[in-house]
Amino acid sequence: MANDAHPTHPPAAHKTPWAWILGTFFGAGMMKPGPGTYGSVAALLLWMAAGQLLHPAPLVLAAGTAIAALLATLVGIPAATRVARESGRKDPGFVVIDEVAGQWITLIGLTATWRHALLGLALFRLFDILKPPPVRQLERLPEGTGIMLDDVAAGVLGLVVAQLLTRFAHLL
Repeated sequence: MANDAHPTHPPAAHKTPWAWILGTFFGAGMMKPGPGTYGSVAALLLWMAAGQLLHPAPLVLAAGTAIAALLATLVGIPAATRVARESGRKDPGFVVIDEVAGQWITLIGLTATWRHALLGLALFRLFDILKPPPVRQLERLPEGTGIMLDDVAAGVLGLVVAQLLTRFAHLL
């Protein structure tokens, strides 16, 4: 859970536009209640749109999703760091680029159907909210690294469970 109540230092007068745009994932993080869920849903809708409109082969969709998750993580760390510093908060709840990256990780290898999308959303949000070990421990890493990597880990747990369910349990 975001640690909004514990400022690390006073908010900055200046906001770095690129960091706030990416950190809030184009404003999804400003929606209430539950900005993290809005960030996850925004990521899921982009993934579904790519899968439904472009009709990529399954391997292409998986590779594209993995690349998108990696890029979100790589730009998310400095963006989350800057927004956290400028907002004066250790882990601002309105920074949702971490949920975007984690959600895309969970969706790697799934087909772009609503059934798989909802499975991926439910699994990622479950692991993001519960933060089982080692997810919670990653929050302790400094600044944007901690903000991002706990959600990356939640995404990896979601990916593993989603793959087990879809490949071996034949539930979906």
